[in-house]
Amino acid sequence: MRNILLASTSTIYGGEYLDYILEDIDVLFKNCQEILFIPFARPSGISHENYTQQANLAFQKINKTLVGLHTFKNKQDAIKNAKGIFVGGGNTFLLTSQLYKYDLVVSLKDSINKGTAYLGTSAGSNICGLTIKTTNDMPIVYPKSFNALGIVPFNINPHFIAKKELDTHMGESRETRIKEFHCFNTQPVIGLKEGSWLEINNATIRLKGKPNAVIFKYNTTPYEVLPNTILNDIK
Repeated sequence: MRNILLASTSTIYGGEYLDYILEDIDVLFKNCQEILFIPFARPSGISHENYTQQANLAFQKINKTLVGLHTFKNKQDAIKNAKGIFVGGGNTFLLTSQLYKYDLVVSLKDSINKGTAYLGTSAGSNICGLTIKTTNDMPIVYPKSFNALGIVPFNINPHFIAKKELDTHMGESRETRIKEFHCFNTQPVIGLKEGSWLEINNATIRLKGKPNAVIFKYNTTPYEVLPNTILNDIK
């Protein structure tokens, strides 16, 4: 049975790291004392070690321990043997590049689909879509492929902000960029706002948190869905 949380962000405005979702994380990892942390996205370019230490501070609040994947010589075995996995946010291109570099894409997907508890935030959620083409990140490195894990049957746009929420912003809105994506791609895209996440239990995909999400489909007018909406038909 698949047991997954895919969050838009690790931190909401005014809060501490993971605090807004910590109760759900505790439930997700109820059978795990030690969780494998994949720090490859390196937000702000911090080291793997510093990122692991930072994330560990949050997990100590629920009496859990993170162990960084970078410390394992055999990274595939580490993923296969993990009871719980957390992939943190940062740069999605860098994260994807490292997963392909160490040949971890298949083993990570297999572990998640076989029931290993999985938490992704931001970039860690992005990689669970069909591709990473709807990330907001700069392409600071060139991964072997833009294809992602395909845990959900759509793409994800974390940190989604509607144009009406940025009245003074004169650059491209997220809606505009996703419209550009759909000029060349047909995959649906879910815009996940801050403070929202996807909860996946086996085959059921449910929107959680307080904000609505925005659904973008090829040749279709975007529409919003409410929290607790089941999203299995977004294909």
